[in-house]
Amino acid sequence: MKPQCLDACGSNPTIPRLLSQRAKLIPLLAGVSISGGKWRGLNLNLKAKRKENIWSVDNELAEKKALREKRRRDGGRRKGNNRSSGRRGKPNSPVLVSGPMLMEIETVLQTQEPVIKPSWYTFTSSISGIWKGVGAVFSPFTAEMEPVSVNNQRENLYDCYTLSHVEKASANEVTRTTYRVALNPFGEGSESNSRVSDLAGSGLPAYESFDLKEGELLEEDGMVVEPGLVFFEDGSYSRGPVELPVGENDESKYFLSPTFQFEQCLVKGCHKRLRIVHTIEFSEGGENIEIMRVAVFEEQWVRPSNVDLADEGTFDLKPFSQRKRTRPSELTGSWKVFEMSATPIFTTPDLDSSNTSGPSFVYFCTESLKKRSWPESSFEEQELRDLQDVTILWLPGGVTAYVDVDKEGVLCIGVGWYSDEGINLVMERDYGTDGKLREVRWKSEVKRRWNNPPPM
Repeated sequence: MKPQCLDACGSNPTIPRLLSQRAKLIPLLAGVSISGGKWRGLNLNLKAKRKENIWSVDNELAEKKALREKRRRDGGRRKGNNRSSGRRGKPNSPVLVSGPMLMEIETVLQTQEPVIKPSWYTFTSSISGIWKGVGAVFSPFTAEMEPVSVNNQRENLYDCYTLSHVEKASANEVTRTTYRVALNPFGEGSESNSRVSDLAGSGLPAYESFDLKEGELLEEDGMVVEPGLVFFEDGSYSRGPVELPVGENDESKYFLSPTFQFEQCLVKGCHKRLRIVHTIEFSEGGENIEIMRVAVFEEQWVRPSNVDLADEGTFDLKPFSQRKRTRPSELTGSWKVFEMSATPIFTTPDLDSSNTSGPSFVYFCTESLKKRSWPESSFEEQELRDLQDVTILWLPGGVTAYVDVDKEGVLCIGVGWYSDEGINLVMERDYGTDGKLREVRWKSEVKRRWNNPPPM
């Protein structure tokens, strides 16, 4: 302090009380959020950086509540995850993901008619036996292959061989035991990466070189006439919950997110089948839908489960890493579609108290000419700015998998299996906005290859 100031104040200057309080408060308030610079009646012009309280969930719950209200105003359920953005794949690589394709009816060849409900005995006879197959797991966001296991050298393995033993345990139950052996540390082969393709093609061991009975146990499962199971006599089926948890979100259970598996199976020629398992998480009362995992298995029937054969024939299924992906152009155009649908009939709780097998299903069939068109924008040449736009996964071996929510809020979980003969098999499962199963559809689509329609 300057001498002239000391002379004016005396030898023992005092600091005003208000300034003393400010000096004490400033270090205490560092890092605390202050609304408008006011605290206990003192107008302090402080600009303190907010420090987040990581031990409290009040802010998180408030943000989630505001987000839910915004979604209700916008309408519909939200699908996908906004964790990151990126490109759909490497340059010059095939299309891996896209938005939904457009399907419109050109001509109705046969109106909807009721059909006989498939026989459980015939269905169980179709799926019973020994099945050899291949399997892989794909990212629900980029459709790229993901590791299924890790070997002793800590290398990721991307393919697996499977052996399934399916047999009748009783008149009303079928058991399934599946073993697997993981292989292929090279990843997916492609035309743009010839080195990986050559290494994988020459280095992958054959199916017969493994003893699958001594392999890793993948699953032990049983199947009965359960709620949510829709089956057809050729062995095709769609399996999942009959009702999803939707409605008001209980904030006291914010840490609980129900997760369900949706297994759908398509059969080709009675001896080959495709199984796709979607693992989907439903949070915030069903308003947020996140696909956790997509597993694909293609299997071929070898023999009955109670018969041992010295020669089981040749195993001609390639691992998924060695297959080409379906091009969207292969699914565009006109198709002759034969469709069978199963609609559940829900009863009142009073009438349904003695019914333990779930709702009854009514089956219908129809036939029509439909046109499938490619959406105006795909992710082949543009950046993925929002992963919610991902609907269709274009997987190897002619496989497509998709999860979509339409404008009316109907959730559709579907799979497709295209072959070079121009045949596309489809299985779709719909849920309404109330969370209840709405319809299951099995389709056989034959591509229309003529320029002019034949005379009717």
